[in-house]
Amino acid sequence: MNELTIPIHHKIYTLRGKQIMLDEDLAALYQVTTKRLNEQVKRNSERFPEDFMFQLTEKEYKNLRSQFATLDMLVNETKKTDEKVMGFIK
Repeated sequence: MNELTIPIHHKIYTLRGKQIMLDEDLAALYQVTTKRLNEQVKRNSERFPEDFMFQLTEKEYKNLRSQFATLDMLVNETKKTDEKVMGFIK
């Protein structure tokens, strides 16, 4: 297996005073696409508390991405900035 494995605690960030995981990281954990994860969460929204997730602003996402840009170069995986990015609260 030629996959870069990163401990999950490296995928938990503090944003807006809350511990969160990005949708792309959570999707990778469950081995589904980000699109599929977000579709399922929206489809089953009644199963989650209201404050379970929130949409990051473009600035928040860019600030987070700049903190781990080196990792992106290793994994060669980036999200288009025009896509909505969701943060799931721990």
